[in-house]
This record gives sequence, C-alpha cells and structure tokens, in this order.
Amino acid sequence: MKAMVIKELGSSDVFQLEEREKPRIKSGHLVIEVKATSVNPLDTMLRSTETPWSDNLPEILHGDVAGTVIEVGEGVTNFRIGDAVYGCAGGISGINGALCEYMLVDARLMAHKPTTLSMKEAAALPLVAITAWEALHDKLKIQSGDHVLIHGATGGVGHLAIQLAKYFGATVSVTVKPRNLSVANTLNADNIINVEEQTVSEYVEELTGGVGFDAVFDTIAGKNIQHSFEAARINGNVATTLPIDDTLQVALKSLSLHSVLMLIPLINGINRESHGKILAYISTLVDKGVIKPLIDKSDFSIWEVAKAHERYHSGQAVGKIALTMKK
Repeated sequence: MKAMVIKELGSSDVFQLEEREKPRIKSGHLVIEVKATSVNPLDTMLRSTETPWSDNLPEILHGDVAGTVIEVGEGVTNFRIGDAVYGCAGGISGINGALCEYMLVDARLMAHKPTTLSMKEAAALPLVAITAWEALHDKLKIQSGDHVLIHGATGGVGHLAIQLAKYFGATVSVTVKPRNLSVANTLNADNIINVEEQTVSEYVEELTGGVGFDAVFDTIAGKNIQHSFEAARINGNVATTLPIDDTLQVALKSLSLHSVLMLIPLINGINRESHGKILAYISTLVDKGVIKPLIDKSDFSIWEVAKAHERYHSGQAVGKIALTMKK
C-alpha cells in the first residue's frame, strides 16, 4: 500500500511517499480502507517537535480517520465488512496512523460514521469531539443553567464545544478574533466576544454582572489561561488542554482546574471503549442536526499532507483541515 511516512522530525517537507506492507488483521481489530483524515495540532507537533512520545513515534502519522471496514478481527461483533466508520486510532505511541491506504485499528476506539456526513466531514470529528465531550461532560459537568465561557470559538475543539454546551442546556459565551466573527455567528453561541474590543473585566461585568462564569473551557491556553482564571467566578471551574505555568489565581479564587488529554486511552491502552461510546453518541447528535463540523475550505489529498500542514501553520484555516484519499 501507499503511505506518507516520516523518518525524522522537522518541517512539513519530511513527509515521504513510500510503499508499505498492508496491515494484517488481528484479534479485536479492524482493517479499514482509509477514505479521509484531518489535521490536528497534535499531528504537527509530533512531526516537528520532541515530545514525550517521540521515542515510540510511528512513521505513519495522523490519528483521525474515516473509512470502510474491509476485515474484521476475531472477537469483534459490532462491525461488519462494508461498514463506514470513524475514530481516532493511531499516529502516536507506536501505532501507525491514517496517512496510508489501509489502517489497522482497535475496534474499541471506533464508531459507525454519522450517516449525514461525508467521509471528509466525519474525519474532522474524532479527536476534537472526544476532547470537547471529556472537557464539558466528564470534567466540567456542564448542565442546564450554567454560564460557560469558551475560548477559541472557531477552532477545531472550540466550535464543537459550543454546540455541545448548548445541547447540555448552558448559556454559552465565546471569544473570537475579529476576522472570525462572521463564522462565530453561525455557531449558535449566546454571546460573542471580540477579544480586540473588550477586556476580560469588561465582558465579565457585561455578561455576568462582575461575578464571573461558572465554567471556562480554554482551548487556547498559553498566556490566555490567565484570562480564563480571571473570567471564572470564585469556586468556579476551568478546563484546558495544554500545560500551565502559573496557577496562582487558581489558589486565590479556589478554582477547580481540569486537564483534558483524550490520548490517554490510546497511549495507555485503558478504557478504550469510552472513545467508541462517545463517538457513537456524537454520531446520533450529528444525524439529529445538533452538531455540525466546521470544515476549512481547503481541498487536499492525503498525498498532499505537507501542504495541509503548511495551511495549518499559516493560521489562515477556519475549522478543521480535512484530507481525502485521492488515487
């Protein structure tokens, strides 16, 4: 089979097209014919930077995948040959990813693809949908009546978090840069905050009467995490996906701080069924019209993954960059 591989860390030009052996089926797994994948920040980091997983990094990257089942391993009862499936199932921790024609995946990490989405659209969902679900449902425990602030409204995780928080019954306020205001207006948030026009104290006063938000989900982190701590109410909750340097405000406001790393089941081999269950539920929400993925306008094949990574690095993408299998 054809595959895009990396043999060293570096810029996007490290990808090479090679012939590799088609994966062999094994117990508890599926072999799928890859139809699409998508770019996550994680993929670009694994390609270019030393990480805790670099010593065991596979040559074939990208975790998100959508495709068709062509082989079913022993013990798998919920998938059949010909099923359209999606999931986040490799590209890290020694497990080959989706930048190839065929991929071996743990069936527990997979779910049936939403019927109303194309393969390209479905491939944009797994990592970001699971991350948003774990942050809002499992960690922040968002429920009806909560006022939630989400940083990064039009990002991969952010745009899904808005839709999920609304589904859970929350009032949702979001931050966005001016160039993405028009897109943010399509995501059904209750309040849209232009970060170049309002300070944190100004929008906290306007939207919460100065009290602060019940919960904040920060998909940007870095220096922005201090804005999240400032925006949260005393005894409020903050969740983020990235490391934090200074947590003084957490102590001063008695905040509950949550870290979200959806990779744990994939890397450690524990609780993998949870990802399949989350994605199965996400499929039902998509097919009911509750959730719709935001897809960048770009049109790359998997063999043009270098261009897709450059598109990501340019900062011009709005929504997820998805790649399709073009022969």
